[in-house]
Formats: sequence, C-alpha cells, structure tokens
Amino acid sequence: MSMGVNLNGGRDGLSAMSDINVTPMVDIMLVLLIIFMVTAPLMTQGVEVDLPKEDSQAISTDTEPLVISVRSDGSTFIEEKAIGIDELGDKVRGIRLANPKLPVYVRGDRAADYGFVIRVMAALQRSGVDRVGLITELPE
Repeated sequence: MSMGVNLNGGRDGLSAMSDINVTPMVDIMLVLLIIFMVTAPLMTQGVEVDLPKEDSQAISTDTEPLVISVRSDGSTFIEEKAIGIDELGDKVRGIRLANPKLPVYVRGDRAADYGFVIRVMAALQRSGVDRVGLITELPE
C-alpha cells in the first residue's frame, strides 16, 4: 500500500467542474432583449378608428385611461373588446368600482353618427362617469 501525494488540489480526474460559464447565457439574454424591444411596439393592437384631426392640447395622465371606441358602423368597444351600447354602462360601472379615478376617453370615428357618439357618452354619464375626454389626432 503506497501513499502518494495528490498534486491536483484534491481533485481526481473524474470530478465534475463546478464553474459555470455565464457569458453565452448573457449573450442570449441580450439578443432576446433586443428582439422584444423591437417587436413590442408592433404588437400594440386596437380598434381601427379614423379619428378627426384637430389642433388640441395633449392630456397627460399618470394612469392608463379607459378608452371607449366607436366605429363608423356603430359598433362600440371597451379597449379592444366589442360590447353593445346596452351593456356599456354596466361594464364601465363595474370597471370604475375598482378604480373610481380612472379617466375615460371616447375615440369616435370621423364618419360615426354624431347621435350615436352622444348616446355612448350618455351611457357613460349614467354609469357614473362625470368627465369624458374625446380623443383626436393632430393634423398633418
């Protein structure tokens, strides 16, 4: 029985290496970050509405507003979800119970019937919304 001196720091040739090389993982994460930064603006969806173009001041708000869209064919949407005019007031009332200070804006299509947009605003008023903003685009 011979006792030898171990010269490799206590490791034999079969032990696993415990150091992890994180450089490839960091490279992959940076590439994914760039991909998400480029594609995120393209993923925004909404209801296609031809907004009137007028000079107006931009409204700045700290919270994301609740947007009601009215298309030219008379269909209404809460954000991107289609909803009937009869259900609009109840749905908005339920949303505003959770956040009473939530600002509400109406995006009315330029070709939408003026009377129908007024009906939408009246339904919002009946649901407890005291201030409604109208969204327009700046002229080119």
